[in-house]
Amino acid sequence: MKNYKLVLSILLLNLFIAFLGIGLVIPVTPTIMNELNISGTVVGYMVSAFALAQLVVSPLAGRAVDKYGRKPLIVLGLFVFSMSELLFGLGQSVEVLFVSRLLGGVSAAFIMPAVTAYIADITTLKTRPKALGYMSAAISTGFIIGPGIGGFLAEIGTRLPFFFAAGFGLFAMFLSFLLLKEPERQKQEENLYGEQKTGFGRIFSPMYFIAFMVILISSFGLASFESLFALFVDHKFGFTPQDIAIVISLGAIVGVIVQVGFFDRFTRWWGEIRLIRYSLIVSTALVLILTYVTSYWAILLVTMVVFVGFDLMRPAVTTYLSRIAGNEQGFVGGMNSMFTSIGNIIGPIIGGILFDIDLNYPFYFATVTLAIGIALTFAWKTPKQVQQEAAN
Repeated sequence: MKNYKLVLSILLLNLFIAFLGIGLVIPVTPTIMNELNISGTVVGYMVSAFALAQLVVSPLAGRAVDKYGRKPLIVLGLFVFSMSELLFGLGQSVEVLFVSRLLGGVSAAFIMPAVTAYIADITTLKTRPKALGYMSAAISTGFIIGPGIGGFLAEIGTRLPFFFAAGFGLFAMFLSFLLLKEPERQKQEENLYGEQKTGFGRIFSPMYFIAFMVILISSFGLASFESLFALFVDHKFGFTPQDIAIVISLGAIVGVIVQVGFFDRFTRWWGEIRLIRYSLIVSTALVLILTYVTSYWAILLVTMVVFVGFDLMRPAVTTYLSRIAGNEQGFVGGMNSMFTSIGNIIGPIIGGILFDIDLNYPFYFATVTLAIGIALTFAWKTPKQVQQEAAN
């Protein structure tokens, strides 16, 4: 495709902006809670509202990506994202903030499958892992930089980070509208099994089902781990907010470096399924080990490697699905987003309940959940056609 690097850069910028906007909220949330007298429970519901909207809309958005095209959904998603951030900046009531978070979830549901499908259309089986590694790195980088920019802008005004994100989103929308063209789709009218199942029945297709279950289980375990990590190290080790920020930021930075520098090599050496299995094994073991370590440096090291495992596994699943999806790129992107959302909703709820019983229980729960994912990978086989095409 002509101007491949420019197009890929625009797509990565879109993802970066979307997840930058999510990260911007983190340092400003306590101030807004105080301004509007919002309880922690309400904030939890707002976080769930985002994931719930993404969950509900993702399957519909995935089908729309295949039916109406990649570019329209990207442009629409960025517009909705901008309106979401603008509303949050202007909102002076809990109801407006909830509407903002719901719109944020809708925008993520539009953008993610559309960008994933677009990348699948403009890459080959050999170049796709590297591009999807960059995609995952763009998401992680947005999460890393978002809180920093949000904290800096909040010093000027508590609502400024949201207006900044809204303007940035509109800029990306116009850039995408002007420079992106609807990609030529891969000449593959059916998925690799030639199945013609429709609707949600396709979820249970042999080629998809285990991959979707691994996405669900991993996001379930990761959400349980991530949502309780800060409370865990605060209660157990007395970590300060700065300590927590350093640990999480370093883990995310190392994850980005590994995604950009090594993901493509790992997929060529081992293939997606074995890479997913190895990543799950490492992450599962280290989540359990975290309940036993006591020193600051041990916690830092364990947490960094845990994030690297998850940061390798997620683009590996996306790469596998894009290889086998044929003309269902939007569908698998929507399902990927949907199952991730389910895990993001349920994981923190169960983790929070277990945390109130015992500090270590959420991590034991995450360990068991991720171990089930490891077991699933041993029953997971790559379709022969994918193996043959990858070898050519």
